[in-house]
Amino acid sequence: MARLSFAEATCQGLAEEMRRDPRVWALGEDLGLGGIFGQYKGLIEEFGPARIVSTPIAEATIMGAGLGAALVGTRPVIEMRIADFALCAIDELVNQLAKVRYMFGGQARVPAVVRMPYGTWRNSAAQHSQALESWFIHVPGLVVLAPGTAADAKGLLKAAIRAEDPVVLFEPKDRWTTVEEVPEGEFVTPIGSARVARAGDDVTIVTWSAALQPAAEATALAEHAGISVELIDLRSLWPWDQQTVQDSVAKTGRLLVVHEAVRVSGFGAEIAATIAETAAASLKAPVRRLGAPRTPVPFSPPLEAAYGLTAERILREVQAVASAGC
Repeated sequence: MARLSFAEATCQGLAEEMRRDPRVWALGEDLGLGGIFGQYKGLIEEFGPARIVSTPIAEATIMGAGLGAALVGTRPVIEMRIADFALCAIDELVNQLAKVRYMFGGQARVPAVVRMPYGTWRNSAAQHSQALESWFIHVPGLVVLAPGTAADAKGLLKAAIRAEDPVVLFEPKDRWTTVEEVPEGEFVTPIGSARVARAGDDVTIVTWSAALQPAAEATALAEHAGISVELIDLRSLWPWDQQTVQDSVAKTGRLLVVHEAVRVSGFGAEIAATIAETAAASLKAPVRRLGAPRTPVPFSPPLEAAYGLTAERILREVQAVASAGC
């Protein structure tokens, strides 16, 4: 195992894929400078400006150029810099990349990866901190991934580059500098497969991306309180691993879904509804969800801290679902 930061792991993964396949290239703002989070650091020195392309500040053009390049046989990695900025390219992504395969009757496909660093980070305020994964999960034609560890940041990026359909890759901004163990050698995280991060018997927590870290801390706190939590890192949001979640709920009988995004209409609601429809007989208590309030993300550091997830907040929800009964 190597110890790499989240940013270093993705940089390594992209470099490996570019060496493996000459059709892979990347475009976006400031890539030649290493990217805003250092996730492209050193790549222009190895691959040159024809494959690590720094673009003007024009998100719709960046997305459209990636679409055209994918249609003529290359495999672009489209960097949106911050997920909020992708809203400037929503037509190209939602009405074009996502629809081409369907509209052309399968005669054309778009093997493109759209990287979207997202979520809260250093008091970046309401226009730079949103977690909008549920928007894109709702769009037919898109694969949606959200790694929560450095290993999966690399493994899912590699899987996304090799996929034959457009992939939206949500990368948590607050995790870029976190250093973790990453397997050495060739490995790819399978799309559609969740990871049981910790086995348990009393309550199932399903989470992903930046929420994984406070959820893991809450799991440890719950164990000290006598509650055994099974922690599932979903990793792939569409397709998502329903079977792993169902199997866990069959064991524990209790489910808490935790995500950084706004709770209202978040993807946690889809998970809760699916379990209610397919595994109701296993439930010993109503499914609970924990997410952000339906407010803009505050700039103020104390308010941002109150807005976000903490291990203590998650622990309170774990205790509530553990003590509830149907």
